[in-house]
Amino acid sequence: MHHHTRIGIIGAGPAGLTLALLLQRSGIPSVILENRSREYVESRVRAGLLEQNTVDLLRELGAANRLDVEGLEHHGVILSFNGQRIRVPFDELTGGRGITIYGQQEVLKDLIATALDRGIEIFFEADATLIEGIESDQPLIHFAQNGSEYTLSCDFVAGCDGFHGLSRKTMPAGSYREFRHEYPFSWLGILANVAPSSDELIYAYHERGFALHSLRSNAVSRLYIQVDNDDKIEAWSDERIWEELSIRLSTEGWTLERGPIFEKSITPMRSFMIDNMQHGRLFLAGDAAHIVPPTGGKGLNLAVADIRWLAQALVHFYTTQQTDLLEQYSTNCLRRIWRAQDFSNFMTRLFHKEVEHGSFENLLQKAKFDYIGISKAQATTIAENYVGIAHV
Repeated sequence: MHHHTRIGIIGAGPAGLTLALLLQRSGIPSVILENRSREYVESRVRAGLLEQNTVDLLRELGAANRLDVEGLEHHGVILSFNGQRIRVPFDELTGGRGITIYGQQEVLKDLIATALDRGIEIFFEADATLIEGIESDQPLIHFAQNGSEYTLSCDFVAGCDGFHGLSRKTMPAGSYREFRHEYPFSWLGILANVAPSSDELIYAYHERGFALHSLRSNAVSRLYIQVDNDDKIEAWSDERIWEELSIRLSTEGWTLERGPIFEKSITPMRSFMIDNMQHGRLFLAGDAAHIVPPTGGKGLNLAVADIRWLAQALVHFYTTQQTDLLEQYSTNCLRRIWRAQDFSNFMTRLFHKEVEHGSFENLLQKAKFDYIGISKAQATTIAENYVGIAHV
């Protein structure tokens, strides 16, 4: 059984859904193949920090009605080093820009509902098994759904299917270089039914390890602690987690509120990217091409930034029949990806314990932290990167 469209999109994550909506706005049809069920996609808890650029785009697409009601706008972040705190005011340093806390699963609910309401085809539980003909002008995607085999022919393939997906594996050998970095620690993250203990995020270095106070809503807190890579979730009772968080986030006159924990997980910290995101008629976006450690909150936002470039290039092609923007896609994306990799690495190195407390390297960490408090330029650099540098 055969289907045809202009743009075949693999993956109904933030990248794939945003691309479909941007293309439809210019009259370009697409079909999205997603190997998971709609229920799974809409319930999987992932990132929850949206840059100003991402929020602006969701509003532009008419997919931000719930976000504008339920999203929590933040105009600063609190940085802590062994209890000493500094606040970086985003709005003052970036001309009023900020971030919004709104869970990725909520973003996906909104994008899926908007896409389906506008007639965009999404095939759920459709597993892409083979991509053929990416060097031709009519690539073919083979996929399986409900025990049947199908094909989807298209003009271009957008690989938005994540790190383990088919798309990057389809790129020819030697067409890109990989860059990988594994950090010597992981994050133990929890979701808890308790009101946040701070109106803003708190990044904390402590001699026992990193901690982060975040949130998902006015009633749900999201918190993390640094653990060893070989740590097991079974070793961390609720009481032990709360005690460790209280120690690492502590400062005079402040108390961490506790509540029932309803989710725990351990996530490795790593960076990954490739230096070429396209070949022929195949274009990669999001986690299919790059992963950053979550310290800077860039994952979802980088995926959406990729899609801005890809949508612009495809619209330009169908409008003018010129391929210049398509040819520049990787170059345009990689400028921002390297910037995000650098910022994420900076934040990770600044707030995690990697060396002995009181050592030369550790005291340099403290000096970098202190500089944020005395230099408006350094604080501005952090603010600009955190809220997201304006799209270029």
